[in-house]
Amino acid sequence: MSLDTIKKPIDQELTKFEQHFKQSMRSSVPLLDKITYYIVRRKGKQVRPMFVFLAAKICGEIGEPTYVAASLIELLHTATLVHDDVVDDSMERRGFFSVNALWKNKIAVLVGDFLLSQGLLLAVRNQQFRVLEIVSNAVKAMSEGELLQIEKARRLDIKEEIYYEIIRQKTASLISSACEAGAASTTTDNDAIERMRIFGEKIGLAFQIKDDLFDFGTDDVGKPLGIDIKEKKMTLPLIYALNQTDASTRRHIIGLVRRHSENPEKVKEVIDFVRQSGGIQYTEQVMLKFRQEAFEILDGFPGSESRTALRELVIFVTERKK
Repeated sequence: MSLDTIKKPIDQELTKFEQHFKQSMRSSVPLLDKITYYIVRRKGKQVRPMFVFLAAKICGEIGEPTYVAASLIELLHTATLVHDDVVDDSMERRGFFSVNALWKNKIAVLVGDFLLSQGLLLAVRNQQFRVLEIVSNAVKAMSEGELLQIEKARRLDIKEEIYYEIIRQKTASLISSACEAGAASTTTDNDAIERMRIFGEKIGLAFQIKDDLFDFGTDDVGKPLGIDIKEKKMTLPLIYALNQTDASTRRHIIGLVRRHSENPEKVKEVIDFVRQSGGIQYTEQVMLKFRQEAFEILDGFPGSESRTALRELVIFVTERKK
């Protein structure tokens, strides 16, 4: 099912949200206004606001608090992307020049800070303190997850449980907070809000695992393979493959990642090793397990057009080709 079809139950809300979001990024500083206008023009698929609105509609009636929640989530997400591009020294984002490529790192960091502060102010001005707490927890988790990954990358000894903890904090926390904030904007039922949080976390885990599979060439995603290996990131396909092999091969592969991650031939050797060790198949099974667990939570909510759309959105993000 296409994204346009999935959006149908919340079409009007998303249209109104676009104006809400643009307004939340306005600034009286001309340079800042120019940069935020550039960011808005190259926005992505709006997957996270879709999670907010669909979760909200499943749990109650959409009102102003939902628009605040969606804007806050999107401001946070945009701020983290701008900061990530600085950290990764990335010159491109979604086929466009990144903010740091056009305006340098110092300005990009300040823009990210501005977007985050705008989100926090938006929540405070509208007295959406529950949503503010939800999103603040996500910011904390994302920072901790990134630092945990950096720490573990130095030693290249990540166990499967640590990998899940890293992606739970780094990626799943944002999708989880989108679903939780959406629910909290339309209901006071703590049980329903908590179920939506766990649902979002399961989807976030599946989403990141799908992303990690792209690095090993399971689909043609239009980008070079082995990016994670070059950055010495230990992802599930590689962790599993290393756990299945003998000590000598394990030392050899870890040595390639540690010392030869810039050599395309050595990176290819690591990719081939993972493919031949069943790492791809195992990782796909884990992704589908998380997705199925999320579906079981979702099925506990009353049937509706929005629930069906949310299920289709989950399938879309876990079966995407890029």
